Amino acid sequence: MSHATGLAAEAAHLRSWMFDRALPFWSRIGVDEEAGGFFERLTPAGAVIDDPRRARLVARQIYVFAAAERLGWQGPARALVRHGLCALERHHLRAEGLVIPSVDRDGAVVRDAFDLYDHAFVLFGLASAAEIGEAPQHLADRAVALREAMRVDYGHPVAGFEESRPPSAPLKANPHMHLLEACLAWETLAPGRGWEALADEIATLCMSRLIDAETGAVREYFDREWRAIPSGDHAVVEPGHQFEWGWLLLRWSARRGTKNAAEAAYRLIAGAEAHGIDAVSGLAVNELTLSLAVRDDRARLWPQTERVKAHALLAERAAPGSDPQRAAQHLTAEAVAGLRRFLVHPVAGSWWEHIGPDGAPALEPARASSLYHIMGALEAVTPFT
Repeated sequence: MSHATGLAAEAAHLRSWMFDRALPFWSRIGVDEEAGGFFERLTPAGAVIDDPRRARLVARQIYVFAAAERLGWQGPARALVRHGLCALERHHLRAEGLVIPSVDRDGAVVRDAFDLYDHAFVLFGLASAAEIGEAPQHLADRAVALREAMRVDYGHPVAGFEESRPPSAPLKANPHMHLLEACLAWETLAPGRGWEALADEIATLCMSRLIDAETGAVREYFDREWRAIPSGDHAVVEPGHQFEWGWLLLRWSARRGTKNAAEAAYRLIAGAEAHGIDAVSGLAVNELTLSLAVRDDRARLWPQTERVKAHALLAERAAPGSDPQRAAQHLTAEAVAGLRRFLVHPVAGSWWEHIGPDGAPALEPARASSLYHIMGALEAVTPFT
């Protein structure tokens, strides 16, 4: 079997699981029809856990069902996108623009402090809805107002955004990564409205401050001057984020024609592949030290999806029939096969969040937020089906 045939087969299996199991299951059990929004977690037996509702999950589920519509799922995708938008407007979006991170099932505020991660995903969720034609002008205006409110209250004097007011450390790479994802979505939908400038700012921040010059790896946590924290719990490299930043920088570099960003992306992806994949299981592990030794050898679901996305983009952009394309197709198929191990679950349409170094899944709740990652992987491999 050729690498291309193997990838096509893996992509078809993933699409079948998503369309036939996951989307019907989560559109039925994962939606709170009474209080609005979406349920956060399910027990291993598939029962709902009534956690506080986070803005980030609402936004992620808007993306999931918007993508489902774009990919041709015949279920109630548009109605679920509207359900999510209603929850954002009712519970999470303040009149002045900023986001309330979490509420209880009755809509009472649980957490009110600024959270950059939630803001990044709300921007992304609004873009996902606009992309399928759901009130695109209104959502574009709402997104710009939110971005500008963030900038006024939480803009960092060097680049990017603060984590709190008054300012505090650590500053975090991860929410900026998702802000870049949102900016790339919005600059396509609403060109000339400031998204290009913010995307450029974040990509430049990544290359100048977030990536370690010696190892080529993105660090996670930084002091107030955007200097990497060198020790303790914050001295960590995550293979999943190397793949994800690589995927984003490749997309940004293609739009801007920046060779150095593409080279940084290739190094990020190659480094994650070389240091972050367990030799026995073939899965992406959770964490590395700053010297790229394994720090946490468990494997979460989401890094597997980011590995899929990175290699699928490399395969899509390589010269047809070239050695780089064949290598990328092989690694993409391998990554999808690894991801599908997490989807073998007694509840059809659910998944395991962790697989240990012994190959056994951890008996823990499934997080609805992981569906965003799986859908992203499916979108990445759809050109190969």
